[in-house]
Amino acid sequence: MPLHYVENRSAVEFAPLVKKIAYQLAAKLPASVQVEDLMQAGMIGLLDAIGHFDANQGAQFETYASQRIRGAMLDELREIDWVPRSVRKNARGIERAMTALQQNLGRAPTEQEIAEHMQVPLAEYQDMLADARGHQLVYYEDFHNDDGDPIELNLSDGRPNPFETIQDEGMRRALIEAIDELPEREKLMMAMYYQEDLNLKEIGAVLGVSESRVCQIHSQAVMRLRSKLRDWIG
Repeated sequence: MPLHYVENRSAVEFAPLVKKIAYQLAAKLPASVQVEDLMQAGMIGLLDAIGHFDANQGAQFETYASQRIRGAMLDELREIDWVPRSVRKNARGIERAMTALQQNLGRAPTEQEIAEHMQVPLAEYQDMLADARGHQLVYYEDFHNDDGDPIELNLSDGRPNPFETIQDEGMRRALIEAIDELPEREKLMMAMYYQEDLNLKEIGAVLGVSESRVCQIHSQAVMRLRSKLRDWIG
C-alpha cells in the first residue's frame, strides 16, 4: 500500500477507528475522563501511524494504526493521572476490609458487612464504589521501588513487571479461582462484561438495575479479585 494512499484516505476511513477505540477505553474509565480528550490523543496517534507506516513490512495499516492510537490514548491517561489518590486510597481500604472479613467469615462479605467494617454508611460505601469506576486489577503503582516510584518496564531488578505478572500461569490459575468464588451476581456481571462484551446499560437490563449500579457492582467485583490476589500484585 503506497504511503500516499494511506495519507489520502486516513481522515475518511480511519478517523472512525479513533472514535471506536476511544469509546471502548472510556467505558472502563471514570466519568471524569472525557472521551473527546481520548479522541484528540488518538488522532495524534493516527497521524504518527501514517508517518511511520511501512507497507513493505507486511502489516495491515489498520492493525498498525490501532496499536499507535491506543498507545497514544494510554499515554494521555498516564499524564493526567485519571484516578485521584483519594479514590485509590478508598479502594485499597475496601480491599483490606474484604480480606479481613473473608478470613473471619469464611465467605465473601456482603456490601452491608463491608460498610459496617469500614464504619461508614452503606450509601457512602456505594459512593466509593461509584467513584472507583474503572478500577483495574493491576496498576503500575502495584510494582514500586523503595522510594515509592513505579518500576520502569525496562528495568531488571529481579521483580516482575505488571505484564509479566498477568502472564504468569500461577497468577492466571489464582485469578480463575478468585472469579469462581465471586458472589453469583458479580460473577454473572463479569461474564457479561468481559466474555459477552455487553455494555453497562445492557447488563443493567439483564440484572434489573441501573447503569450506575452496574458500575458499583463491577468496582466491587474487581476489588474482591484484587483482595484475593495480593500475593501476586503486591
